[in-house]
Amino acid sequence: MKPDSDMKTPMDRITRARKDWMGVLARTGTEGLEAAFARLEPEPRYEYLRPPEVGMTMVRARAEAGGERFNLGEMTMCRCSVRLEDGSVGHGYVAGRDRRHAELAALFDALLQDPESGPALRRAVIDPLADALAEGRRERAAKTAATRVNFFTMVRGED
Repeated sequence: MKPDSDMKTPMDRITRARKDWMGVLARTGTEGLEAAFARLEPEPRYEYLRPPEVGMTMVRARAEAGGERFNLGEMTMCRCSVRLEDGSVGHGYVAGRDRRHAELAALFDALLQDPESGPALRRAVIDPLADALAEGRRERAAKTAATRVNFFTMVRGED
């Protein structure tokens, strides 16, 4: 992630912020987004630009850090696009087949783009969800570290 001082324009900061919240929305489970949606007052009204749909996408990978790209395989994903009453447009792309997850991600994406209410919504919704995701990663890393086996080679000494 680029530090703010490296960002050239305000648009760079907005793009970085949107990438961050889109990642959190995609990785958070539907239950977490449903709970956040239930707390919204008033409930936002929106229409579908693209209703939730399931499809496949090709996952590309790179051999080592700088090697050539290759097609690793396909994965199932769901996408959705919505428009709020004020004209804001949001998009949601999530792994798997959960249409509601993609719909909620698109809705929050649109809501978070509002310059007036977006920052407060980010503090109230995205930051706690990001913290929960980080805690989950720490817990998994701790469990993995507990099962680590250190291999070493013993050299026989000559008598």
